[in-house]
Amino acid sequence: MGHTGIRKPVSSMARSWMAALLLLAACGGGTNAPSDDAPLPPLRGADISALERIEQAGGVFRDGGTAGDAIGILRARGSNLFRLRLFVNPSGAEVEVNDLEYTVRMAERVAASGAGVLLDLHYSDTWADPGRQLTPAAWAALGLDSLEAEVERYTADVMARLRQVGVVPEIVQVGNEVDDGMLWPLGRISTAPDTVIGWQQFTRLLKAGIRGVRAGLLPGDSVRVLLHYSQGGSRGGTKWFFDHIEAYGVPYDVIGLSYYPWWHGTLAGLQANLEASAGRYGRDIMVVETAYPWRIGGWEGMAPNRAAMTWAISREGQAKFLRDVANAVATTPGGRGAGVVWWYPESIQVSGLFAWGGGSLAWFAPDGTPLPAAAEFAPDEALREAGR
Repeated sequence: MGHTGIRKPVSSMARSWMAALLLLAACGGGTNAPSDDAPLPPLRGADISALERIEQAGGVFRDGGTAGDAIGILRARGSNLFRLRLFVNPSGAEVEVNDLEYTVRMAERVAASGAGVLLDLHYSDTWADPGRQLTPAAWAALGLDSLEAEVERYTADVMARLRQVGVVPEIVQVGNEVDDGMLWPLGRISTAPDTVIGWQQFTRLLKAGIRGVRAGLLPGDSVRVLLHYSQGGSRGGTKWFFDHIEAYGVPYDVIGLSYYPWWHGTLAGLQANLEASAGRYGRDIMVVETAYPWRIGGWEGMAPNRAAMTWAISREGQAKFLRDVANAVATTPGGRGAGVVWWYPESIQVSGLFAWGGGSLAWFAPDGTPLPAAAEFAPDEALREAGR
């Protein structure tokens, strides 16, 4: 999650370097062709990374008035993918609890439900987003070579731990909203001595993470690597970022975007970006973060672009927003619109914990009962109506 994505201008030196790299790729050296795998089936679900912590604090989720498992409640309404973030060594404050063992427990729950796992590697002890990509404290003194090796080792260990409990993610997201790089300062694009050095260092670290993901895969595994750029409504910003990714030969499978209209603009902007990016890169595309309020209360202070919020602030308005975003992704040319992931649907208010947006962007009402948006992923209208 984040809203301060940076679209950096490209210097003349960087343009020359990029042109040379692109020419090399075109001639067969260092090519970065998309995966030969077929497009992803529709993946629809939510990031439920705080669920266990909220349950521990007394949060209860209900279906038809009966207490139940939030994962099961959402599965019954059509969700088939759940995103789980992973911090390296989190503080444990509030909902910053997503260390490896917590994430493994959540992954086991998701897998037991029959849904897929989207693993979101933050490569930080805390939240990583366009305005903050703090290197884990244990890695802070490492030079670039050592940090690159540590990223690969750590990622491979994470994948091995998940395999140990029988969970192989559908998708692994290498970095979270990495608009200005990751693992700052070494992996930051904008503060390097020049743009070329910034991109070289960032993509070295990115490739190390990708090598770690793939190190332990077995024949038959179909884990896909997703790169996450935050500005879903910006066609130009997305082109700037992924043109560089292509030029530096980063191997990836899926483009991930964030789309919050109050930060990222109109639905038309998202649709234009999806269409242009699908054609330009030949990759599947997902909106891996989105949300919209169902009531007033808690989100207003973080909504600088209220004009883009054209849906009603109501239960039905929230559901209509999700329906429109899902339809925009589903109609991406070439069948490349792979899916939609809602951000933090479990954020109901519980004693002692901060609820994002005051709970007004969740898929559950304060009493834990599901809202209409929770049923928008159901496969047909009858099921959607039954799930409301």
